[in-house]
Amino acid sequence: MMISALERNRQHVKQLLEKPGNGKCADCGAADPEFASHTLGVFLCHSCSGLHRNIAQISKVKSLLLDPWSSTEVELMESMGNNAAKAKYELFVPAFFYRPTHSDCTLLREQWIRAKYDRKEFVSVDRQEPYLSGYREGFLWKRGRDNGQYLSRKFILSEREGVLKYYNKHDAKEPKAVMKINTVNATFQPTKIGTAHGLQITFLKDNSTRNIFVYHEDGKEMVDWFNAIRAARFHYLQVAFPGAPTSELLPKLTRNYTKEGYMEKTGPKHTEGFKKRWFTMDDRRLMYFKDPLDAYARGEVFIGSKHSYTVLPGLPPAIQGYHWQFGITIVTPERTYLFTCETKVDQQDWISLFQTVINRPMLPQEFAVEAYFKHKP
Repeated sequence: MMISALERNRQHVKQLLEKPGNGKCADCGAADPEFASHTLGVFLCHSCSGLHRNIAQISKVKSLLLDPWSSTEVELMESMGNNAAKAKYELFVPAFFYRPTHSDCTLLREQWIRAKYDRKEFVSVDRQEPYLSGYREGFLWKRGRDNGQYLSRKFILSEREGVLKYYNKHDAKEPKAVMKINTVNATFQPTKIGTAHGLQITFLKDNSTRNIFVYHEDGKEMVDWFNAIRAARFHYLQVAFPGAPTSELLPKLTRNYTKEGYMEKTGPKHTEGFKKRWFTMDDRRLMYFKDPLDAYARGEVFIGSKHSYTVLPGLPPAIQGYHWQFGITIVTPERTYLFTCETKVDQQDWISLFQTVINRPMLPQEFAVEAYFKHKP
């Protein structure tokens, strides 16, 4: 039976997936791409193919399984492919620049795709953005601590001073808050904040975590701020840890939270009723808030490593006052914490996470944090 030219082309383009680099999405690394841009010559996952459709003047997308392919299109795919495209479009990506994965929010992936193919930021050094300069100022919408209203605030990031600061009034002489770059973290939280461009910035104030929530209507502006913070953190860490390899510093630039969600907790005496709280696990700090968008945590628990810290399923006998049935007990040198989860899956997920943290050896700088928690007033 004769196989049609169209069918032959489709089979040919699918065979190209076997070539090195083509078996994962060119932009986010997701496995088994089912789409391709026949103008850029890259193989894409379903999600990134949708973002490529937003730059239709540059990228024309087809399904590998459903669409007809011409011989010319197949030839282009064969001559390019993901590895060659990476070499062309990612030649000068700064070390600190965040390369999103398939689990990252749409905004980060979309701006990465636009930076690569539309703005061609990484094909030569002279196209690099001003986030490289070590100084950035501009206006962001910031959520008010008490009323939850978003108001325009002037932000300044100064690598030389080692700070990120913002001003309440546009003509104010003194900043409302000064965040030291060495404690700043930034993580996109579109679902929690309720806006696609929502960024949560945290910093330590008197060794307690403080949250601020910001966004900008322009997605590029927001991702530029994020990468500017990463650049400033990168340069701070290069000075703080001279000789440390870049690969060791990059994971420390910004971090997503290990886990967040609601649990119920009781007080130190275990006689109070259980209250529902929003919990955030950030490295070794377990924080709890009355509301997910609170500026300050109601409390923080340091979770150290084996010997002094234990996590157990369930609650001690005779404990009362809880609604959710799936208990967790955490024993620390100071006190025992009791939590309950709504579902067994939540309970298992939290226990597994706590166990992973407890199994991890402590770093030298973490002993200082532990000591602070032990002597906290």
